[in-house]
Amino acid sequence: MTFRAPNTNQPLKIAFLSHLDLNLYLFRLPIMLELKKKGLEVFAIVPNGIYFNKFRELGIMAIDYKIKRESLNMLNEIKTIKNIRRIIKDLNPDILHTFMHKPNIYGNLSGAKNIVNTITGLGSFFINKGVKPKSVKMIIENLYRFTSKNAKRVVFQNSDDLNYFVLKGIIPKKKTTLIKGSGINTHEFRPIPKNKVLIKNLNIDEKPVVLMVARVIKDKGVQEYIKAAEILKDRANFLYAGDIDRGNKNSFMPDWKNVKYLGFRTDMKELISICDVFVLPSYREGIPRTLLEAASMAKPIVTTNSVGCREIVQDGKNGFLVPIKDHISLAKKINTLINNVELRKQFGISGREKVLKEFDIKIIVNEYIKVYEEII
Repeated sequence: MTFRAPNTNQPLKIAFLSHLDLNLYLFRLPIMLELKKKGLEVFAIVPNGIYFNKFRELGIMAIDYKIKRESLNMLNEIKTIKNIRRIIKDLNPDILHTFMHKPNIYGNLSGAKNIVNTITGLGSFFINKGVKPKSVKMIIENLYRFTSKNAKRVVFQNSDDLNYFVLKGIIPKKKTTLIKGSGINTHEFRPIPKNKVLIKNLNIDEKPVVLMVARVIKDKGVQEYIKAAEILKDRANFLYAGDIDRGNKNSFMPDWKNVKYLGFRTDMKELISICDVFVLPSYREGIPRTLLEAASMAKPIVTTNSVGCREIVQDGKNGFLVPIKDHISLAKKINTLINNVELRKQFGISGREKVLKEFDIKIIVNEYIKVYEEII
């Protein structure tokens, strides 16, 4: 790829738009850094949060805008769209790459010349029943149907979501591309010995360690994990790492009985290193990064047979798939791995091999570069 803007000798400008600086930093940073290495000029358009200045420290220009993630107030949304349009006009990127529903839709209304949407997952409105979720779901679908006409390409992270949008006539198939996730640095997240200092600091005994990492929202299957821990409380140490997502309507504070709640953590590699079984009983995902990290570190996984999760775990090969909202089945499969050290090793080896083959960051970056090449 020629990393120069068309008809100029200037580096190609690519701007990434998201509604949360933490989300962009934790999940898209590897792609942004790889593109920067290849000579592109990379920008992050995000609300100013705790990760905002970290982009600048890495040579990525961060541009602030304000957005209310859960707001449905039309006046607020119009202000946000106008703000984004102003930023795009001033910056004039060669490519605007957007993530998540609101940034995708608002990015499509920004006036940018080459827009790539990435739909990382459909979210709780496509899971929950009731009048309001159905109404919001219909609004989201219609907004995509209208605004995606301005997008050159729409990237999906799993085939279920892609097929849903195509079959419902929301986005033409010719505009869609399947790229599984945002990639994982398999050298950084590799099998390492258990961190003994962390084990001591967390006061963990000799029983196996079961770990779940996710935001504390109902759709991640938090209650199912807690109920499974109640059944197996004498068989293992149950840990949970993840922040309370106060901007999410499904955020809540559960009773952590039988589960050691660790809050938000930045030592993810060390934390995964000490676990014997990694769990994510989510109701629906795009491609869950936490499962990629665990599999890349050769950890056996128990997750749900849900959209996104089954893209990473092959049942009986590198982990177990259980029905959604079924804590009994979840507990049974966790217990199977607690009892079988050799099976844990086999699953871990297979998981690492799958990630190396399908999800390594270099593979994912190359797939995105192909998309950029085609639209420039």
